Amino acid sequence: MQHDAKAEWDARIAIRSDEEREFSFPDLDPPKEVTAVGGVGQVTVDWTPVEGAVGYLILRGTGEHGPFEPVDHHSGDVLSVPAPPYVDTTCTPGTPYRYAVASVPEVTVTGRASAAAGAVPLVADGTVPVVSVTVDAVAEGTELAKPWVPMIGSERLSQLLCTDLSGGWEIGAELEQALRRMHDEIGVRSVRAHAIFHDDTRVYTEVDGVPSYDFSVVDAIYDKLLGIGLRPVVELGFMPRDLASDPSKTVFAYGAIISPPKSYERWYHLVRALVRHLVDRYGLDEVLGWDFEVWNEANLEVFWSGTKAEWLHLYDATAAAVKSVDERLAIGGPSSAAAGWVDDLLAHAATSGVPVDFVSTHTYGSPPLDVRASLDRHGFSDARILWTEWGVTPTHFNPINDSVFSGVFLLRGMRSAAGRVDALAYWVASDHFEELGRPPRFLHGGFGLQTVGGLAKPRYHAMSLLSRLGPVELPVTLTGDGAGSLVEAWASRDRDRIAVLLWNLTLDQTKADGAPELSRTVHVELPGVDPSWQATATTLGIGAGDLATAAAELGIGDWPTDDELAELAERSRLVSTPLEWSGSGLELTLPMPSAVLLDLVRSGPGRGPAQAVDDPSH
Repeated sequence: MQHDAKAEWDARIAIRSDEEREFSFPDLDPPKEVTAVGGVGQVTVDWTPVEGAVGYLILRGTGEHGPFEPVDHHSGDVLSVPAPPYVDTTCTPGTPYRYAVASVPEVTVTGRASAAAGAVPLVADGTVPVVSVTVDAVAEGTELAKPWVPMIGSERLSQLLCTDLSGGWEIGAELEQALRRMHDEIGVRSVRAHAIFHDDTRVYTEVDGVPSYDFSVVDAIYDKLLGIGLRPVVELGFMPRDLASDPSKTVFAYGAIISPPKSYERWYHLVRALVRHLVDRYGLDEVLGWDFEVWNEANLEVFWSGTKAEWLHLYDATAAAVKSVDERLAIGGPSSAAAGWVDDLLAHAATSGVPVDFVSTHTYGSPPLDVRASLDRHGFSDARILWTEWGVTPTHFNPINDSVFSGVFLLRGMRSAAGRVDALAYWVASDHFEELGRPPRFLHGGFGLQTVGGLAKPRYHAMSLLSRLGPVELPVTLTGDGAGSLVEAWASRDRDRIAVLLWNLTLDQTKADGAPELSRTVHVELPGVDPSWQATATTLGIGAGDLATAAAELGIGDWPTDDELAELAERSRLVSTPLEWSGSGLELTLPMPSAVLLDLVRSGPGRGPAQAVDDPSH
């Protein structure tokens, strides 16, 4: 039955709603100075960014004049990327290719292709190419942006109150613990989840046609969340049954109603009553720090049975209701799939005057697009950008969710988003997640960063590595085969510590299990760092911090025993090992996919480069 539900879901999830517009997108110039450089097993494509582009589509052909087709890295979602460079590993080594790049003003629109550049991916000859990384450890540096800190995604929060067992573990207690761990260990500050108006929260009923509100379940949910130290991102949806114009329109195994309201006036009063209640209960100063988001992915038929015009009407009514309590409360959307309807909402708001305090949208399988261009063109440059869902794949029960590849993917996306996205919320914290039913087995390709049973997957380990970066970002220079495209680095300084996070990754999901030809030897130079400093390496790779490999080695069945769970925890933890360091550089091998965090810590008295300047965060 679960397989049938997944098949139906996969067929429905890709159907976009109304994309017709009464406005036009700019005719962007194609990128200039497009280059393509062949390396072992890869081609790195680079170009000059174009003002007004939210992203770029990479095109490839084998003939001088094409035909050119988009390079498909098999993410199952948007193929556009936010910025150069791009590494193509879907090519066949030894084959000559031509590459072009098209500017993307919005995800459903692709501009003209650039002039083409040729390259030949090289055939591996048994030697491992070298990438050199130089960290300017004595630079003043800048404040290191941390887009993973503001927000994480979660299953609907009513599950915090659920005492049922899943795989032998109590759902509510485990979900609470998973969220607590995100707060305590990673530093996450808020949680975005669906369905605060679903009927299991009992917020709205009608008796003899008269509306009645009950926020006691919402209080119990938010009391728990605030007790952890987290704030809610209040996604206002789905539709209460008694308020729905068509209660038969539902989504998910738990039957969330996706229809427009039968009365927008009654929807307005419900939203206003909820927000007024939250302010009364938790205080205005507290709730001013929350975000109110209108619906979820209304640009997909599976999540909204109405039209775009009806959703915009819903947005208007919702914004008016929230602002009627206090103008300073934050409202936003479109909370859309695949970066859609951002321009639609902003164009509507520019004309109608409805407020948009933040723009929210989602993508999977690529770094988040740069929607600052959309905000600029509609006059909303001051609005925040919240990527309220993001991940390696949009599909449930996909083995890639349990893989090392997905952990390294998380690093690449967070690095790309830093400084241009206010929050990048990974979807989701825990495998206690029920959109298509409860987890059928321990490792089932679930969206969670943590398993049922509370073990860290590679994506959680990636979050942990990110959390160990210091407050000051240091400049890094990379050269060599795949430098900056296949191999990336993120370096930081704390008072007595330098941390350099390195990884090797392609977006090509057909190579999620590894590709020997993409391994690189990485040579790291840190000029100016005292040779007496102690160096350690923490590795995330296949067989290192790798729960799926550990489970396979132990022959875990559907669910582990308590003893097996303890053994899995030990075998899949991150391990730090000392490195030989004399000040002359560090050399390590980075397979694809893998990541290494290099820690250099001052071991004796005296000032080192980590103390050279005050941290900008202090």
